Amino acid sequence: MGMSAEDERAASPRDEEWPEAEKAEKLARGAALKWASGVFYRPEKLEGLGHYRRRETQRNSSIQSRLKSTVQSYLEGVSAGLEQLRSAAQEVQSVCQDLGAARWALLDSADHFQGLKQMRELMEEHVQLASVVQVLPQIFSVHEVFSQILQLLHGQHLLEAHVELMMVEQLRDDILSQLHLRGLSSAQATVLSYFSGLQDLNESLAKQLWDIVGSSLRLVREDPVLFVSAVRIIEREEKIDDTLLLEATFLPPGRPKGWRQKFYQVLQDTITGARFHTPRMDAEGPGLAKHLAALQKDIVSELHVVKDLMVQCVPAHYNILSVCTATYHQALSSHLQEILREDLDKQGLFLLLEWALHVYHSPEMMGHPDLLPEVDVSALDPLMSSELVDQTERRYVMKVKASVIEWMQRTLEVEFKEWFREEEPETDHQGFFQSALPAIVMQMLNENIQVASLITDSLQQKIYNMALEELEAFLGRLRDALVQCGTQHQQDRAVPKYYISHLLAVLNNNLALSNSVASLHPDTACREVPASLQAALDRMQKKATQLLLEELLQDLQPLCLQLPSRKWLSGSQLVGSMCEVIDKYAKDFSRVRKPLFTLLLAESELLVANQYLRALLQRKMVCKSREERGQLCHRLLQDATQLRELFCGLGLEKSQQSLEAVFALRELICLKDPALLSLEVVGFITKYPDVSDEHISTLLDIRGDVSKEVRHVVLEMMAQHPQVLPEGYRPIFSTILVPVPELPFCLRKGKCA
Repeated sequence: MGMSAEDERAASPRDEEWPEAEKAEKLARGAALKWASGVFYRPEKLEGLGHYRRRETQRNSSIQSRLKSTVQSYLEGVSAGLEQLRSAAQEVQSVCQDLGAARWALLDSADHFQGLKQMRELMEEHVQLASVVQVLPQIFSVHEVFSQILQLLHGQHLLEAHVELMMVEQLRDDILSQLHLRGLSSAQATVLSYFSGLQDLNESLAKQLWDIVGSSLRLVREDPVLFVSAVRIIEREEKIDDTLLLEATFLPPGRPKGWRQKFYQVLQDTITGARFHTPRMDAEGPGLAKHLAALQKDIVSELHVVKDLMVQCVPAHYNILSVCTATYHQALSSHLQEILREDLDKQGLFLLLEWALHVYHSPEMMGHPDLLPEVDVSALDPLMSSELVDQTERRYVMKVKASVIEWMQRTLEVEFKEWFREEEPETDHQGFFQSALPAIVMQMLNENIQVASLITDSLQQKIYNMALEELEAFLGRLRDALVQCGTQHQQDRAVPKYYISHLLAVLNNNLALSNSVASLHPDTACREVPASLQAALDRMQKKATQLLLEELLQDLQPLCLQLPSRKWLSGSQLVGSMCEVIDKYAKDFSRVRKPLFTLLLAESELLVANQYLRALLQRKMVCKSREERGQLCHRLLQDATQLRELFCGLGLEKSQQSLEAVFALRELICLKDPALLSLEVVGFITKYPDVSDEHISTLLDIRGDVSKEVRHVVLEMMAQHPQVLPEGYRPIFSTILVPVPELPFCLRKGKCA
């Protein structure tokens, strides 16, 4: 069913005025249609339509009755509220009328109050005059009281004197307060003049108080009565100050006195002046040690007095033990800074660091069992700041460094003199040459590092770094001294007499230093030797080895000059003589430890091989026939074999020998077919990549049967196979310079011969 046009027009204003009602009605209709379609979805269900209609009618009637009841109760409440508002309005109107009547009554009585003003003023004046009359006897007796107070002060009856003094001050302050309230500032000067003696008495009392406070540590042990009296007087004055400051209406002259703060200041000045304003002390270690020991003893003793006696003589809120502890701490900190301004030696710097960082907090001083737990300096700033500690540590390192340099220089001078003595160096239990140098140097460095460990880890690390730097510098100076000794020996081989023995001792010493350096490191888990120091040790070893090899070379050179020759080729004992020289040096080399002995053998073998090849290539001997080539090959085989067996017998393995180059070179000379030389040369240069074209050309010249074409092919083959020196390769041929063949002179546009 639809709505008619009239219904729509009638509903339209209501819908515009109540849109929520329209929405609710639509929702209700929709819900009803949904319910009806669910109930009457089959024709037989229409029979119960009347029943549903009656039930819904009853339900609507019930809802309407509840709505009417609710609306009725709301209307009754509104009616009661309106009645109460009407009654309140009438009462307010009545009150307003009564207030107006009271106002007019007060206005009528105002004239009567004017007559009472004069009576009030007379009353106030009478009260004031009565007060003045009462205090006149006290005012007239002020100067007599002054005399009594002065006598009490002279007799050190401080409490009685202070009571009298407070009474006179109270009288003066009351008079000044009254004058201040009445604005009579001009009269205040007269009052202050009359009571001028108070200022002198206050100063006299204060002087005695501060003298007592300054002697408090002695008084609390001998007779604490005076000290307790002084504290009581100070507390009285503090209470008066607090009261006047709290009222804040009038502050009498001289207030606030602040005597409690002055008490702290005098006590702190006494502590500081008694112990720390001392004349300039001895900057050396012993004098400073005595001074620090005296400070330690006195401070602990005085803190015992404060803790056990003075604390009982002052109020708890004074925190006298904490104040004294902080005062000693701050005064000590400043005092240590003053000491550090002096030019302390290394012992003095060490004592100061040890005392400030360890002794001060130890059970012998601030951590004393009798002082704990009341005395606690852990909450205070460090006695020495981290910056000051670092600065002091650096100063200490510089002092130690100067001492180390001096000692090392002396050790070097003694060592240098030992080289020129007319006797061999000392030996250890195994017969190895050595001197006291490594033990002296390492002991000196290790002791300084261990001593620094008693202070801080940072100082130990600084000393360790300095020790390595100075050891590296010392090795440089030792190397220079060794070079100087070698130069003198070159000028006269008889000086030093035991030159080789001392060189061997230097090698053993260098090895001992190298093995001991790691033990200097503070951290046992980190025992690496710095690269720069290891390089200095290597340079030292290399220089001593070089000087030894130069000695060997000087003895071998006269023999090498006879190579090659026809006499040598025909069966000379030249190499046998060389073996004797080498064997003699090997016996000397046996006085060094095994790694050094092996190194010297290897370097000696390389030197011998190099000199042998150098003699063969630089003073080339051209074979004139196949028989001479065979004879040369036989001699090379015998010499190389004899030398190899010698070094093998001395303990140098074949794989470590360079004499294999002689065997390889012999193979090139012994090759019967020159046409195969190119292949053999490629294998040779592969094995010995430092061989040059000049070396190969010289070898081809020695053969004496190589044509220009074969030479060209060999050199061309070498050019096609350039070699790169592998890592770890020991050069043999690169140090051998061979004469450059002279080129034939050519005419312009002509053919060379």
